[in-house]
Amino acid sequence: MWTEEAGATAEAQESGIRNKSSSFSQIPVVGVVTEDDEAQGVFKPMDLNRVIKLLEETDKDGLEEKQLKFVKKLVRCYQNGLPLRDLAQIFKILNLCAGKIKNQPHFIESAYDIIKLCGLPFLKKKVSDEITYAEDTANSIALLGDLMKIPSSELRIQICKCIVDFYHAEPPKKHIPGYQQASSSYKIQMAEVGGLAKTMVQSMTLLENQLVEKLWVLKVLQHLSTSEVNCTIMMKAQAASGICTHLNDPDPSGQLLFRSSEILWNLLEKSSKEEVIQQLSNLECLLALKEVFKNLFMRGFSHYDRQLRNDILVITTIIAQNPEAPMIECGFTKDLILFATFNEVKSQNLLVKGLKLSNSYEDFELKKLLFNVIVILCKDLPTVQLLIDGKVILALFTYVKKPEKQKIIDWSAAQYEELQLHAIATLSSVAPLLIEEYMSCQGNARVLAFLEWCESEDPFFSHGNSFHGTGGRGNKFAQMRYSLRLLRAMVYLEDETVNKDLCEKGTIQQMIGIFKNIISKPNEKEEAIVLEIQSDILLILSGLCENHIQRKLQALIQLLIVFYHPVPGLLWKNNHNLAYWEPELNSKAMRKEIFGTEGVDIVLHVMKTDPRKLQSGLGYNVLLFSTLDSIWCCILGCYPSEDYFLEKEGIFLLLDLLALNQKKFCNLILGIMVEFCDNPKTAAHVNAWQGKKDQTAASLLIKLWRKEEKELGVKRDKNRKIIDFENLPGLSAEDFVTLCIIHRYLDFKIGEIWNEIYEEIKLEKLRPVTTDKKALEAIITASENIGKMVASLQSEIIESQARQDVQNEQKVYAKIQATHKQRELANKSWENFLARTSNAKTLKVPSGGVVTVESTPARLVGGPLADTDIALKKLPIRGGALQRVKAVKIVDTPKKSIPT
Repeated sequence: MWTEEAGATAEAQESGIRNKSSSFSQIPVVGVVTEDDEAQGVFKPMDLNRVIKLLEETDKDGLEEKQLKFVKKLVRCYQNGLPLRDLAQIFKILNLCAGKIKNQPHFIESAYDIIKLCGLPFLKKKVSDEITYAEDTANSIALLGDLMKIPSSELRIQICKCIVDFYHAEPPKKHIPGYQQASSSYKIQMAEVGGLAKTMVQSMTLLENQLVEKLWVLKVLQHLSTSEVNCTIMMKAQAASGICTHLNDPDPSGQLLFRSSEILWNLLEKSSKEEVIQQLSNLECLLALKEVFKNLFMRGFSHYDRQLRNDILVITTIIAQNPEAPMIECGFTKDLILFATFNEVKSQNLLVKGLKLSNSYEDFELKKLLFNVIVILCKDLPTVQLLIDGKVILALFTYVKKPEKQKIIDWSAAQYEELQLHAIATLSSVAPLLIEEYMSCQGNARVLAFLEWCESEDPFFSHGNSFHGTGGRGNKFAQMRYSLRLLRAMVYLEDETVNKDLCEKGTIQQMIGIFKNIISKPNEKEEAIVLEIQSDILLILSGLCENHIQRKLQALIQLLIVFYHPVPGLLWKNNHNLAYWEPELNSKAMRKEIFGTEGVDIVLHVMKTDPRKLQSGLGYNVLLFSTLDSIWCCILGCYPSEDYFLEKEGIFLLLDLLALNQKKFCNLILGIMVEFCDNPKTAAHVNAWQGKKDQTAASLLIKLWRKEEKELGVKRDKNRKIIDFENLPGLSAEDFVTLCIIHRYLDFKIGEIWNEIYEEIKLEKLRPVTTDKKALEAIITASENIGKMVASLQSEIIESQARQDVQNEQKVYAKIQATHKQRELANKSWENFLARTSNAKTLKVPSGGVVTVESTPARLVGGPLADTDIALKKLPIRGGALQRVKAVKIVDTPKKSIPT
């Protein structure tokens, strides 16, 4: 309710939002005009502050009449538009009038007239006025939403009309000299800035029982929701849930539902989709949508009703993507499944009794939308039981058949074809969840029969004019494409019941036949679709043959014999033949043999594709991946197929692909090569291969190894030797002990597994056959030897480290000892020196032996004429006293005594 307090608050708000550009100290342009001026469209200056001051006055005789008179003059003067510079003051006057309505009802007319003026063009005197007065304009327009609180139907409707006129701008009735019309989108932008959308959403709570006003507000919100800014504001104001919960409100005109759905659409498209879905994912909203959809489905017959019904279904489908939406709890899921299947599966439910869809465009779209919503709903596992109860698989399979000429079909040929493709696509999502229902409906037989028709020469003109029919105009590629997708989805469930049934029905032979037929009739126009079909065929074949390699079966049988020997029905042949586990494994092992040489031929055909096509983007890469997968699953392990593959130079083709050096294929090709090397005939083919520039297989593999090392960052020295493989810096002896274990980790794990097998055999008190016992003992012994070898190596490392530690310790001790020795010698030398200089006893010269010197060499004394003093001077320099004298003889009885 509008109150004096609210009016005062709004007034205070308006006074606070003025910017410095719109100062009230200036005299504004206002309209007091004469008849001549009015005819020319001229504004004459008048003080609007006086009008504001007059409206603020109270308790004077005749004041109301005077106030109303001035407001009327104001309205008359601005009948051609509102100048932006006056807008803040005019809306202040409007706010004052609104505040008086409760006690002075005559002001409703004044407020009504001023609001009506807001629908007129806004005028600018300067080009910059739109920017200068932007804040005033935004706040003024925002006030319109606040005025929706006034409990006046007439006033509320006029406010809505005024806002709607923002989106239908008209030029001024008369040209006013000095003024131009503001840009047509200016009002819309200012409404966004001012947050008008929020107050209009909030006003919906005031109009619970006022249908006319509610419809006008919805019309305003419909216009406002064309803007992303407004949609975000409306979303935050909880517009989605507020509007959705009232979808079923009484409305004879039908506008409420139409405008509400349009607003919901805009909110989903132009604001946060996740937030809107979250608002709509509650029981109240979904119940409202459910009732609306049911009513339109059962009672809507007009073109408009059917369109609206489809719109509601699309909104529901979007909400159903949220797993938290209570679709099952509100009963909507059950109803949607019923509506989707009632035409194909007869139902006694009263909701669909007597209903029939026409071939109109709206009903055709409805059928496709219902198929689509089933795909969305089946992602929620609790829906599975409802799908079973609704017989969805049976309903969808009614379309998996060739067109019947005798039967009258309600749909046109093009419509039926599109529904057929849509139904098969829906089965690809639903059937894997309902395996029992799929098998009870003879799903495999139906799909294979339909594929047989797709491959046949039966004349059929496909329209190919839909999303699912892409590439299928004038042919049956679209039908074949989606049928193979369905089979692929079922095969990759790895359900043995499904796969066994497919094999018993000749699926492997049929797939190979289809592939060969496609090869024989190349179609470059639809090359991408053909490549997808070929890829799916190979994936189906791989899925059927996967995990049934003879070698793996032999290992399995051997283990079974070890654990459960003897087993009835087990036929054991020699180690090079297939061991059959009757009757199950027999059928599994035969699948590779069924693939046979014809299957190998189609694989080889794909491998011979021009490598340049791998870069075409049409799907050759996917086809090659599927082909390599089929080699792994369908050829490897079947000795006749392996030999035929080798005979047809399959290894050469693999190496040719490997030589392309495309990393995405290398791992798979190398894995296949490793498996093929178990065949003794493979080595000769590998060695015989030659690539470009006479490259050999060994050279190619080494090149790939070096490339891999480079990518891994392995370092080498100038001689290409690895410098960081095991020679890792900073490793202790303990680290090297651990490294020994790392090197043999896989061996230890294998040994651990075999040891567990051996312990379980002893625990079960089973007795292996002699050959298996010897093999098991040899494996256990080998594992133990590996452990002993590693332990021995670790001991050597530890002992070596201990010896090294002792040597290092001895070196340290020797160094210390040498240091002490040097100190002792230095001390002794010092003591000797002191003794020679200070000890009297040491200074005494003892008598000794007599030395006879025959003559002094001339080289010491410089010859007979040398100066004795000079000779003595040269002696220390030349070191004569230190030179050894050869002619020195010691005798017992000296001839002359010379003191030494």
